[in-house]
Amino acid sequence: MKRILLIEDEVSIAELQRDYLEIEGFQVDMKHDGKSGITAALQGDFDLIILDIMLPGMSGFEICKQIRAEKDIPILLVSAKKEEIDKIRGLGLGADDYITKPFSPSELVARVKAHLSRYERLAGQQPRNQVLFVQGISIDQSSRKVQVNGKDVPFTTKEFDLLVFFVMHPNQVLSKDQLYERIWRMDSAADVSTVTVHVRKLREKIEQNPAKPEHLETVWGAGYRFNV
Repeated sequence: MKRILLIEDEVSIAELQRDYLEIEGFQVDMKHDGKSGITAALQGDFDLIILDIMLPGMSGFEICKQIRAEKDIPILLVSAKKEEIDKIRGLGLGADDYITKPFSPSELVARVKAHLSRYERLAGQQPRNQVLFVQGISIDQSSRKVQVNGKDVPFTTKEFDLLVFFVMHPNQVLSKDQLYERIWRMDSAADVSTVTVHVRKLREKIEQNPAKPEHLETVWGAGYRFNV
């Protein structure tokens, strides 16, 4: 059974959409504000997300941006806004569709089915093991194993996640706050200084000379950059 996350602050609308989707055989989880929505989206295992733009606590645009940075699943934006600029912005952030209110629940169900079918076709065309290669570093995302110059190197969970995030955003300056938000956002015991510690550990594992890093560069006053 396909799982759908429905993030909609108007409870009556959310319940109507849920009922139509459940009739079609989908399992639907509902959240009614931005913060609980983003938590569920990033922690849960969903096949598709229906996301309203106007939410209390956090906008649907920001939620879409964060989901797309970490997950490759269909995102359908829903909004009463009819302006073209909002649609362009939503699609530019990685949404797969933009539905303007009011719309019929049957139209929503049809679009959900169409996007799930499309993603399944695309997934069938891709190799199941996603392996990243960069400058002598091999990262197997399915087995969470890393090789540096052909040798297996052990990584903790957070070290691995941090390395993957750097590799997926090459040549970009990433601040400590950005890295902390992405990797440690749910860990209340951590703080931003944790990023510095983990960057040092990464350098010890991937750099030939950690004191003079070639891959993981410090950009003073701004953050870090992974050079490729």
